[in-house]
Amino acid sequence: MKQNAVFYHAGCPVCLSAEQRIADALDPARYTVEHVHLGEQPQRVAEAETAGVVSVPALVIAGLPFHINYGAALADLR
Repeated sequence: MKQNAVFYHAGCPVCLSAEQRIADALDPARYTVEHVHLGEQPQRVAEAETAGVVSVPALVIAGLPFHINYGAALADLR
């Protein structure tokens, strides 16, 4: 059974680089990855906060946030 994962980002160069690496690294047979650009979907910032995301880029798998590098604080996207 595939696990759902959500990759939150803001479209900055750090985020776009991480997005490409995530796309290359996660096995598509094991994970379904949803990419959420918070700059284009600001209504989903609260969802990211609820999932424990404090900065982007971040990947949430099985309810656990994994912060990747540092592009922007979630508070800056409000």
